[in-house]
Amino acid sequence: MPEWISVTEAARLTGYTVYHLRELIKAGTLKAKKVVIVWQIDRASLESYARKQEKRGKKRGPKKRV
Repeated sequence: MPEWISVTEAARLTGYTVYHLRELIKAGTLKAKKVVIVWQIDRASLESYARKQEKRGKKRGPKKRV
């Protein structure tokens, strides 16, 4: 059974902004549902996305600071 967490909680856990998470929901990247007016994200979907992005970032190397 999925564990649903709020977008605010997901932002706190991952460091992504609420805005970014909502964009991922709109794009269908994260499994989510809307309960009344609050978006709920499937925790496993969020963790999978975060792991993929972490691996992708390592492949790309550190970002240059300007």
